[in-house]
Amino acid sequence: MVMHWLQDEDGITTLDQLQLDIVGFLAILGEGSVLANAQVSTLSKWVFLPRLIPAPQSLMRPTRPTKLEPAPGTVTGIFSGNVAGSINHIGNIVCDADNLERYSVRVVSIRRVNNNQLKSKTIAPLTGVLFLGFFMSLILLALSIWREDGMSIVATILLSLLSSLIGYGNKWKLILPQRRVKSGKVPNGDVVIRYPKGSFLVVRCDEDVARELYFAPEAVNYKLEHGPSYRILSLVGTMMLMGGVICLANSQIQCQIAWAGCYMLLGASYWIVAALPAKVHWDTSAFQVENECTTDSTLDEKGFPSHHDTFTQALWKTIVLAKGTDWVSKSNSCPDTLAWRLWLNEARDEARKVGRAEVQMVDRRGKEIVTWQVPEWNPQTALGMLLAEQAKKDEKSVKEGIEEV
Repeated sequence: MVMHWLQDEDGITTLDQLQLDIVGFLAILGEGSVLANAQVSTLSKWVFLPRLIPAPQSLMRPTRPTKLEPAPGTVTGIFSGNVAGSINHIGNIVCDADNLERYSVRVVSIRRVNNNQLKSKTIAPLTGVLFLGFFMSLILLALSIWREDGMSIVATILLSLLSSLIGYGNKWKLILPQRRVKSGKVPNGDVVIRYPKGSFLVVRCDEDVARELYFAPEAVNYKLEHGPSYRILSLVGTMMLMGGVICLANSQIQCQIAWAGCYMLLGASYWIVAALPAKVHWDTSAFQVENECTTDSTLDEKGFPSHHDTFTQALWKTIVLAKGTDWVSKSNSCPDTLAWRLWLNEARDEARKVGRAEVQMVDRRGKEIVTWQVPEWNPQTALGMLLAEQAKKDEKSVKEGIEEV
């Protein structure tokens, strides 16, 4: 049996026999990594720079998003009574608390420190992969000219300019809604955020910040507003992508190897960037976030959370911070039964007996942290007693009903 190797008719090994027509598929792989940060990347001013990007077809959609992707959770105004069934993308980015452990509670205060609009960071990992694609375009163009490979030159131009075309079609500006009427008194904007894992975040802020971050939808203003024009632009981009891939498949094998290496490196870079926390890509300096804590918080962890074994304990700790329970029913955070209503009343009364701790905790840098006192009251025992009493009453009612029958 004679094995097939890269050999010509004379049995001499040569790269001319190597076929890499499949290299064109590398240009369209990696949609997930590109889409993970697509919106923040198209917010950057560098989006018009010609460069190579993996899976450019993922950014040539029939319609563009009209809002940022929200995070799962329930947001409830402690005093305002507002309720949102999801967490606005920007509000989730600013606090970065969706990675809280199950049944954990965290408290922060947020205030606006300037009137700047939120934008993508100028110096960030996304900027790094953007310039990586730009330099790869330059390298491939120089290699193609040196090899006198016209097909590779055309492929480099088409696939590099494609990113600029896509950038123009998807470039947008973020506008956070603001309260226009400033006269008159409004309730405090403090909110409670309940995450799907049973963790809570209490945010102390004014009403303006609460509306900007949690209750009013943000506006996405595209540079190219006309919808039909965008779809025509996407069609032109699709033709450029197909033309670039065809030219790439017919370029010299040496250039194809270089293209394959570039797209593999780019794909790996975009996957790494997609795995990073979303906050590293955003400039949130317009808002100042200060962590607060309770007397039983863990100061060694980021955000000073307090951990609990059950949802009831986490709910109780949140009530201690909120000093009220009206938000609980609005957010569907507990069953609507007599026992639970009685428990909520007891929890509210116990929570209002204390305020800020007499001795404030200090972080590792020696900075004083706003610390809230936790009453010595066992929420689990209290709830168990109320549920037992309710069960006895229900059992008695059932027996009486049976006797009547």
